[in-house]
Amino acid sequence: MAKPNYAFEKRQRELEKKRKKEEKAQRKATGQAQPAGDAQGADAGADTDPASAAPASEPGR
Repeated sequence: MAKPNYAFEKRQRELEKKRKKEEKAQRKATGQAQPAGDAQGADAGADTDPASAAPASEPGR
């Protein structure tokens, strides 16, 4: 039986965290670049996006 490669799994988790952090920073940067009136309109559109709502509905997290 093959041994688990814990170093590979750890690296994959680190890469996923880094990717999510970069996406969040990008969203934050683009949100600050918009005028205050447009930012509220963008927030309303984000609530209807099913992709952004899916992770929040996962039980146990």
